[in-house]
Amino acid sequence: MKVAKLYDFGDIRIEEVEIPSISDDEILVKVKASGICSSDTMKWYIRKKAPLVIGHELSGIVVDIGKNVKEFKIGDRVFIHHHAPCMSCRYCQRGNFVMCETWRKSKIIPGGVAEYVKVPEVNLKNDTLKLPDNISFEDGALIEPVACSVKAFKKALIRPGDYVVALGLGFMGQVNVKLAKFYGAEIVIGIDKVKFRLDRAIENGADYVLNFETENVKEKIAQITNQYMADIVIVGPGTIEAINFGLELVAKGGKLLLFTPTPEDAKLEIKPFDIYFNEISIIPSYSAGPDDTREALRLISEGVIKAENFITHRFRIENTLDAFMMTANAGDSLKCMIIFD
Repeated sequence: MKVAKLYDFGDIRIEEVEIPSISDDEILVKVKASGICSSDTMKWYIRKKAPLVIGHELSGIVVDIGKNVKEFKIGDRVFIHHHAPCMSCRYCQRGNFVMCETWRKSKIIPGGVAEYVKVPEVNLKNDTLKLPDNISFEDGALIEPVACSVKAFKKALIRPGDYVVALGLGFMGQVNVKLAKFYGAEIVIGIDKVKFRLDRAIENGADYVLNFETENVKEKIAQITNQYMADIVIVGPGTIEAINFGLELVAKGGKLLLFTPTPEDAKLEIKPFDIYFNEISIIPSYSAGPDDTREALRLISEGVIKAENFITHRFRIENTLDAFMMTANAGDSLKCMIIFD
Protein backbone atom coordinates (compact mmCIF):
# COMPACT_ATOMS: atom_id res chain seq x y z
CA MET A 1 0.00 0.00 0.00
CA LYS A 2 1.02 3.64 -0.45
CA VAL A 3 1.87 5.95 2.47
CA ALA A 4 3.01 9.58 2.63
CA LYS A 5 6.12 9.63 4.80
CA LEU A 6 7.61 12.87 6.04
CA TYR A 7 11.35 13.09 6.64
CA ASP A 8 11.58 16.87 7.08
CA PHE A 9 9.64 20.00 6.28
CA GLY A 10 9.02 19.86 2.53
CA ASP A 11 10.41 16.34 2.26
CA ILE A 12 7.46 13.98 1.86
CA ARG A 13 7.90 10.74 -0.05
CA ILE A 14 5.26 8.35 -1.30
CA GLU A 15 6.43 4.89 -0.31
CA GLU A 16 5.15 1.34 -0.63
CA VAL A 17 4.80 -0.62 2.60
CA GLU A 18 3.01 -3.77 3.68
CA ILE A 19 -0.64 -3.53 4.69
CA PRO A 20 -0.65 -3.84 8.51
CA SER A 21 -1.71 -7.17 9.96
CA ILE A 22 -4.24 -7.03 12.77
CA SER A 23 -4.67 -8.92 16.05
CA ASP A 24 -7.87 -10.43 17.40
CA ASP A 25 -8.81 -7.12 19.06
CA GLU A 26 -8.07 -4.74 16.18
CA ILE A 27 -9.59 -3.65 12.89
CA LEU A 28 -8.19 -2.66 9.51
CA VAL A 29 -9.63 0.42 7.83
CA LYS A 30 -9.35 1.46 4.21
CA VAL A 31 -8.83 5.21 4.39
CA LYS A 32 -11.22 7.30 2.30
CA ALA A 33 -10.34 10.85 3.36
CA SER A 34 -7.46 12.31 5.39
CA GLY A 35 -6.93 15.97 6.20
CA ILE A 36 -3.70 17.92 6.41
CA CYS A 37 -3.52 19.70 9.76
CA SER A 38 -1.62 22.95 10.21
CA SER A 39 0.28 21.23 13.02
CA ASP A 40 1.64 18.84 10.38
CA THR A 41 3.45 21.85 8.89
CA MET A 42 5.00 23.36 12.05
CA LYS A 43 8.72 22.84 11.47
CA TRP A 44 9.79 22.54 15.12
CA TYR A 45 6.90 20.17 15.87
CA ILE A 46 7.30 17.73 12.98
CA ARG A 47 11.08 17.60 13.23
CA LYS A 48 10.72 16.15 16.73
CA LYS A 49 8.62 13.31 15.27
CA ALA A 50 10.17 12.69 11.86
CA PRO A 51 10.35 10.37 10.09
CA LEU A 52 6.65 9.54 10.25
CA VAL A 53 3.64 8.84 8.09
CA ILE A 54 1.81 12.14 8.40
CA GLY A 55 -1.86 12.75 9.02
CA HIS A 56 -4.27 12.21 11.88
CA GLU A 57 -7.62 13.50 10.60
CA LEU A 58 -9.22 10.56 8.84
CA SER A 59 -12.25 8.47 8.06
CA GLY A 60 -12.69 5.24 6.16
CA ILE A 61 -14.39 1.88 5.86
CA VAL A 62 -13.73 -1.27 7.89
CA VAL A 63 -12.30 -4.02 5.67
CA ASP A 64 -11.09 -6.56 8.25
CA ILE A 65 -11.82 -7.27 11.92
CA GLY A 66 -10.24 -9.39 14.63
CA LYS A 67 -12.26 -12.32 15.95
CA ASN A 68 -12.83 -10.64 19.33
CA VAL A 69 -14.27 -7.45 17.84
CA LYS A 70 -18.02 -7.24 18.38
CA GLU A 71 -18.90 -3.56 18.11
CA PHE A 72 -17.83 -3.14 14.48
CA LYS A 73 -18.28 -5.15 11.31
CA ILE A 74 -16.80 -5.17 7.83
CA GLY A 75 -18.37 -2.38 5.81
CA ASP A 76 -18.85 0.04 8.71
CA ARG A 77 -17.97 3.64 7.89
CA VAL A 78 -15.86 5.04 10.73
CA PHE A 79 -13.96 7.97 12.18
CA ILE A 80 -10.81 7.09 14.12
CA HIS A 81 -9.06 9.32 16.62
CA HIS A 82 -5.31 8.83 16.50
CA HIS A 83 -5.14 9.02 20.31
CA ALA A 84 -7.39 7.31 22.84
CA PRO A 85 -7.38 7.35 26.65
CA CYS A 86 -7.47 4.44 29.07
CA MET A 87 -10.71 5.77 30.67
CA SER A 88 -9.63 4.54 34.12
CA CYS A 89 -6.69 6.67 35.36
CA ARG A 90 -7.20 9.76 37.52
CA TYR A 91 -6.80 12.07 34.54
CA CYS A 92 -9.52 10.23 32.63
CA GLN A 93 -11.82 10.08 35.64
CA ARG A 94 -11.57 13.87 35.86
CA GLY A 95 -12.10 14.36 32.14
CA ASN A 96 -8.50 15.40 31.41
CA PHE A 97 -8.13 12.80 28.69
CA VAL A 98 -5.15 14.36 26.88
CA MET A 99 -3.07 14.09 30.07
CA CYS A 100 -3.61 10.31 30.16
CA GLU A 101 -0.38 8.38 29.56
CA THR A 102 -2.23 5.88 27.38
CA TRP A 103 -3.72 8.72 25.32
CA ARG A 104 -0.28 10.18 24.65
CA LYS A 105 1.28 6.84 23.71
CA SER A 106 -1.58 5.59 21.55
CA LYS A 107 -1.60 5.96 17.76
CA ILE A 108 -2.98 4.58 14.54
CA ILE A 109 -0.64 2.52 12.40
CA PRO A 110 1.13 3.68 10.28
CA GLY A 111 -0.51 7.14 10.14
CA GLY A 112 -3.40 8.99 8.54
CA VAL A 113 -2.17 9.53 4.99
CA ALA A 114 -2.01 5.86 4.10
CA GLU A 115 -4.23 3.61 2.04
CA TYR A 116 -4.92 1.40 5.05
CA VAL A 117 -4.58 1.91 8.81
CA LYS A 118 -4.62 -0.51 11.71
CA VAL A 119 -6.73 0.61 14.66
CA PRO A 120 -5.29 -0.71 17.94
CA GLU A 121 -7.63 -2.01 20.65
CA VAL A 122 -7.56 1.11 22.86
CA ASN A 123 -8.35 3.42 19.93
CA LEU A 124 -11.07 1.07 18.76
CA LYS A 125 -12.78 0.87 22.15
CA ASN A 126 -12.40 4.43 23.34
CA ASP A 127 -12.46 6.79 20.35
CA THR A 128 -13.60 5.16 17.12
CA LEU A 129 -17.07 6.21 15.97
CA LYS A 130 -19.46 4.87 13.36
CA LEU A 131 -20.51 7.49 10.82
CA PRO A 132 -24.23 8.04 10.26
CA ASP A 133 -25.45 7.64 6.69
CA ASN A 134 -25.87 11.42 6.26
CA ILE A 135 -22.17 12.07 6.94
CA SER A 136 -19.71 11.81 4.05
CA PHE A 137 -16.17 10.55 4.47
CA GLU A 138 -14.99 14.15 4.07
CA ASP A 139 -17.30 15.23 6.89
CA GLY A 140 -15.99 12.34 8.97
CA ALA A 141 -12.41 13.46 8.48
CA LEU A 142 -13.32 16.81 10.06
CA ILE A 143 -14.45 15.28 13.36
CA GLU A 144 -11.02 15.42 15.02
CA PRO A 145 -10.27 19.09 14.27
CA VAL A 146 -13.84 20.18 15.03
CA ALA A 147 -13.55 18.35 18.36
CA CYS A 148 -10.52 20.51 19.18
CA SER A 149 -12.68 23.60 18.76
CA VAL A 150 -15.49 22.04 20.81
CA LYS A 151 -13.08 21.39 23.66
CA ALA A 152 -11.60 24.89 23.49
CA PHE A 153 -14.98 26.59 23.83
CA LYS A 154 -15.89 24.22 26.64
CA LYS A 155 -12.74 25.22 28.53
CA ALA A 156 -13.40 28.89 27.84
CA LEU A 157 -16.96 28.56 29.19
CA ILE A 158 -18.41 30.49 26.28
CA ARG A 159 -21.80 32.06 27.05
CA PRO A 160 -24.56 33.60 24.94
CA GLY A 161 -23.80 37.27 24.46
CA ASP A 162 -20.01 36.93 24.54
CA TYR A 163 -17.77 39.03 22.33
CA VAL A 164 -15.29 36.69 20.65
CA VAL A 165 -12.15 37.44 18.64
CA ALA A 166 -10.59 34.76 16.45
CA LEU A 167 -6.96 35.65 15.80
CA GLY A 168 -5.97 33.75 12.64
CA LEU A 169 -8.52 32.60 10.06
CA GLY A 170 -7.13 29.41 8.62
CA PHE A 171 -9.29 26.30 8.76
CA MET A 172 -9.39 26.15 12.56
CA GLY A 173 -10.02 29.88 12.81
CA GLN A 174 -13.00 29.46 10.50
CA VAL A 175 -14.36 26.59 12.60
CA ASN A 176 -13.90 28.71 15.72
CA VAL A 177 -15.85 31.54 14.09
CA LYS A 178 -18.66 29.17 13.09
CA LEU A 179 -18.93 27.54 16.51
CA ALA A 180 -18.67 30.84 18.40
CA LYS A 181 -21.83 32.00 16.64
CA PHE A 182 -23.48 28.62 17.18
CA TYR A 183 -22.75 28.79 20.91
CA GLY A 184 -24.40 32.21 21.10
CA ALA A 185 -21.66 34.82 20.78
CA GLU A 186 -23.19 38.23 20.14
CA ILE A 187 -20.19 39.61 18.27
CA VAL A 188 -17.53 37.56 16.49
CA ILE A 189 -14.52 39.35 15.01
CA GLY A 190 -12.03 37.58 12.76
CA ILE A 191 -8.47 38.80 12.29
CA ASP A 192 -6.07 37.83 9.50
CA LYS A 193 -4.19 39.39 6.60
CA VAL A 194 -5.37 37.17 3.72
CA LYS A 195 -8.39 38.59 1.90
CA PHE A 196 -9.62 35.13 0.90
CA ARG A 197 -9.74 34.05 4.53
CA LEU A 198 -11.28 37.31 5.72
CA ASP A 199 -14.05 36.92 3.15
CA ARG A 200 -14.65 33.28 4.07
CA ALA A 201 -14.93 34.22 7.75
CA ILE A 202 -17.85 36.50 6.92
CA GLU A 203 -19.48 33.59 5.09
CA ASN A 204 -18.92 31.42 8.17
CA GLY A 205 -20.63 33.86 10.51
CA ALA A 206 -18.13 36.55 11.54
CA ASP A 207 -19.80 39.88 12.21
CA TYR A 208 -16.60 41.81 11.45
CA VAL A 209 -13.21 41.00 9.93
CA LEU A 210 -10.05 43.03 10.33
CA ASN A 211 -6.78 42.99 8.40
CA PHE A 212 -3.99 43.33 10.94
CA GLU A 213 -1.54 44.57 8.29
CA THR A 214 -3.68 47.50 7.17
CA GLU A 215 -5.90 48.34 10.14
CA ASN A 216 -5.43 49.35 13.77
CA VAL A 217 -7.03 46.20 15.16
CA LYS A 218 -7.06 47.23 18.82
CA GLU A 219 -8.67 50.56 18.01
CA LYS A 220 -11.26 48.97 15.73
CA ILE A 221 -12.23 46.34 18.30
CA ALA A 222 -12.59 49.05 20.93
CA GLN A 223 -14.96 50.90 18.59
CA ILE A 224 -16.97 47.80 17.74
CA THR A 225 -17.37 46.80 21.41
CA ASN A 226 -17.90 50.32 22.80
CA GLN A 227 -14.48 50.17 24.52
CA TYR A 228 -15.26 46.84 26.22
CA MET A 229 -12.95 44.60 24.08
CA ALA A 230 -13.36 40.79 23.91
CA ASP A 231 -14.66 38.28 26.44
CA ILE A 232 -12.75 35.52 24.62
CA VAL A 233 -9.72 35.91 22.36
CA ILE A 234 -8.71 32.72 20.54
CA VAL A 235 -5.04 32.83 19.54
CA GLY A 236 -4.53 30.63 16.51
CA PRO A 237 -0.86 31.27 15.61
CA GLY A 238 1.60 29.57 17.95
CA THR A 239 3.86 32.57 18.45
CA ILE A 240 4.69 34.84 21.37
CA GLU A 241 3.87 37.84 19.18
CA ALA A 242 0.36 36.53 18.56
CA ILE A 243 -0.18 35.81 22.26
CA ASN A 244 0.94 39.29 23.26
CA PHE A 245 -1.29 40.77 20.58
CA GLY A 246 -4.19 38.72 21.89
CA LEU A 247 -3.62 39.96 25.44
CA GLU A 248 -4.12 43.52 24.20
CA LEU A 249 -7.59 42.61 22.99
CA VAL A 250 -8.99 40.87 26.09
CA ALA A 251 -11.61 42.63 28.18
CA LYS A 252 -11.33 42.88 31.94
CA GLY A 253 -12.51 39.56 33.30
CA GLY A 254 -11.96 37.99 29.88
CA LYS A 255 -10.13 34.93 28.64
CA LEU A 256 -7.18 34.37 26.34
CA LEU A 257 -7.46 30.95 24.73
CA LEU A 258 -4.18 29.41 23.55
CA PHE A 259 -5.20 27.17 20.66
CA THR A 260 -1.77 26.26 19.24
CA PRO A 261 1.52 25.34 20.94
CA THR A 262 4.64 27.44 20.80
CA PRO A 263 8.15 26.02 20.39
CA GLU A 264 9.46 24.50 23.63
CA ASP A 265 11.99 27.27 24.23
CA ALA A 266 9.54 30.16 23.71
CA LYS A 267 8.94 32.32 26.79
CA LEU A 268 6.09 34.70 27.51
CA GLU A 269 6.63 37.75 29.71
CA ILE A 270 3.53 38.93 31.52
CA LYS A 271 2.75 41.45 34.24
CA PRO A 272 1.02 39.51 37.02
CA PHE A 273 -0.23 42.84 38.38
CA ASP A 274 -2.32 43.40 35.23
CA ILE A 275 -3.43 39.79 34.98
CA TYR A 276 -4.53 39.79 38.62
CA PHE A 277 -6.35 43.11 38.86
CA ASN A 278 -7.98 42.71 35.44
CA GLU A 279 -8.77 39.05 36.21
CA ILE A 280 -7.51 37.82 32.85
CA SER A 281 -7.62 34.02 32.44
CA ILE A 282 -5.03 32.40 30.16
CA ILE A 283 -6.43 29.05 29.08
CA PRO A 284 -4.61 26.43 26.97
CA SER A 285 -6.57 23.88 24.98
CA TYR A 286 -4.70 20.90 23.57
CA SER A 287 -6.33 18.40 21.19
CA ALA A 288 -9.59 16.68 22.21
CA GLY A 289 -10.99 13.68 24.06
CA PRO A 290 -13.77 11.16 23.38
CA ASP A 291 -16.50 13.45 24.75
CA ASP A 292 -15.40 16.16 22.33
CA THR A 293 -15.30 13.89 19.27
CA ARG A 294 -18.84 12.71 20.01
CA GLU A 295 -20.02 16.30 20.26
CA ALA A 296 -18.22 17.13 17.01
CA LEU A 297 -19.93 14.19 15.33
CA ARG A 298 -23.29 15.50 16.53
CA LEU A 299 -22.59 19.01 15.24
CA ILE A 300 -21.52 17.68 11.85
CA SER A 301 -24.47 15.29 11.59
CA GLU A 302 -26.83 18.19 12.33
CA GLY A 303 -25.22 20.34 9.63
CA VAL A 304 -23.69 22.95 11.92
CA ILE A 305 -20.33 22.18 10.31
CA LYS A 306 -20.31 21.08 6.67
CA ALA A 307 -17.27 19.89 4.74
CA GLU A 308 -18.35 21.92 1.70
CA ASN A 309 -17.82 25.15 3.66
CA PHE A 310 -14.28 24.37 4.75
CA ILE A 311 -12.54 21.98 2.34
CA THR A 312 -11.07 24.12 -0.42
CA HIS A 313 -8.63 21.71 -2.09
CA ARG A 314 -8.57 17.96 -2.67
CA PHE A 315 -5.53 15.89 -3.61
CA ARG A 316 -4.55 12.31 -4.35
CA ILE A 317 -2.00 10.66 -2.07
CA GLU A 318 0.65 11.06 -4.77
CA ASN A 319 0.27 14.83 -4.38
CA THR A 320 0.48 14.97 -0.59
CA LEU A 321 3.48 17.32 -0.76
CA ASP A 322 1.40 19.82 -2.72
CA ALA A 323 -1.31 19.66 -0.06
CA PHE A 324 1.32 20.04 2.65
CA MET A 325 2.91 23.11 1.07
CA MET A 326 -0.45 24.73 0.37
CA THR A 327 -1.35 24.31 4.05
CA ALA A 328 2.05 25.63 5.15
CA ASN A 329 1.80 28.70 2.91
CA ALA A 330 -1.48 29.75 4.58
CA GLY A 331 -2.82 31.62 1.58
CA ASP A 332 -6.00 31.20 -0.43
CA SER A 333 -6.95 27.87 1.10
CA LEU A 334 -8.54 26.42 4.20
CA LYS A 335 -8.64 22.63 4.59
CA CYS A 336 -6.63 20.51 2.17
CA MET A 337 -7.87 16.92 2.04
CA ILE A 338 -6.28 13.75 0.66
CA ILE A 339 -9.00 11.74 -1.07
CA PHE A 340 -8.64 8.02 -1.72
CA ASP A 341 -10.56 6.22 -4.44
